[in-house]
Amino acid sequence: MSLTIAYLINQYPKVSHSFIRREINSLEKHGIKIQRFAIRSCGNELVDEADIQELEKTQVVLGIGKIGLVISLIRVAIARPIRFLQALWLALRVGWRSERGILYHLIYLAEACVLLGWWEKAYVEHVHAHFGTNSTTVAMLCSAMGGPPYSFTIHGPEEFDCVQSLSLVEKVKRAAFVVTVSSFGKSQLYRWCDRCEWSKIHVVHCGVDDGFLDTTPTSIPSEPRFVCVARLSQAKGHLLLLDAAARLAREGLQFKLVLIGDGLLRNEIENAIAQLGLQNYVELIGWASNGEVRQQILASRAMVLPSFAEGLPVVLMEALALSRPVISTYIAGIPELVEPGVCGWLVPPGSIEALVTAMREALQLPIEQLEHMGSKGQSRVVQKHNIAIEAGNLAALFQSSNENLKTQEIDTPSTVDYLNNPNVEVKMLH
Repeated sequence: MSLTIAYLINQYPKVSHSFIRREINSLEKHGIKIQRFAIRSCGNELVDEADIQELEKTQVVLGIGKIGLVISLIRVAIARPIRFLQALWLALRVGWRSERGILYHLIYLAEACVLLGWWEKAYVEHVHAHFGTNSTTVAMLCSAMGGPPYSFTIHGPEEFDCVQSLSLVEKVKRAAFVVTVSSFGKSQLYRWCDRCEWSKIHVVHCGVDDGFLDTTPTSIPSEPRFVCVARLSQAKGHLLLLDAAARLAREGLQFKLVLIGDGLLRNEIENAIAQLGLQNYVELIGWASNGEVRQQILASRAMVLPSFAEGLPVVLMEALALSRPVISTYIAGIPELVEPGVCGWLVPPGSIEALVTAMREALQLPIEQLEHMGSKGQSRVVQKHNIAIEAGNLAALFQSSNENLKTQEIDTPSTVDYLNNPNVEVKMLH
């Protein structure tokens, strides 16, 4: 009988979360039944047909409204008073030291009450959350009320910036296991967690599917063109990228820089493009479908992503899988994927001089050399970021966790066993 796993994400599906959709689809191919749950919906932002279809499969917690949240909370408080009080105390404790405060954590508790009922009806055996933020908080609170055991995937950088306010160590302690997407991420958890927790921390890479891996390599175009695919935020380094583009333009180099994405920084980026006189050099096209992103990558000489903070960007995997070299920064898990001089360039984060140098080289190198770099990058992605293989590793963790739980249940004496033999050892489940 296959496992039934609930996937819980704060917002799902989301334009920037196609890697989660790929992971879910690959897990289902491994025979695991996945139920999709999101705290809130961002359906009005979706542009890709695959995401729109995924939305139809996803249950949204806040879709039940405030009254539904209150009713669920009261129902659980009456049905499971001791468990509810334990979860309430946990919510107050982690909420007290968080940036969001106690009120938000009481809302998380109500959300956990909603999901507790849904997961019982769906016979969910395990919950997996993506990101160690509020979705994992909700999964933890639900587990504290007697819900399914949970695991979660840490991406960074947000979790590592707010370890204490997110109660990350507490979440790791209570989890069945924890996944990170890079060795760097694993090291950061090792840094904060007791050594006795290290064995439950595993690296499972994000990956790309056959849509990228089975692509026949195409020649890099002679047109001098870069593409940057990222949320428009300070962390992605767009403003530094525009300054670098302005320097290249002043040198008389001809190129086009295509920015794909949207976000809070859009107005500032548009103003910078105008102030730097880059209207003929930079094109800002907003979010695009997977197919459009693929075409923009194939039309470029290189992907450029000068981030200041990252986990391990999937867009770099996608570019390398399509045999395009990448320009990025020496941070987090990126050096585990990009080997400088082999499949791209890595520059110190915040260094405009190094970024200008890398972009200039990408514009001036012969096409044959760029294609050789792209080929090396494609091989690295095939070896390390095939989603079918990575999902298989994750499926094995789910299976192992479920088997361990069943073993613990068998080894733990029931009340009847204890009454019949008071000397039996009672083992508490964690």
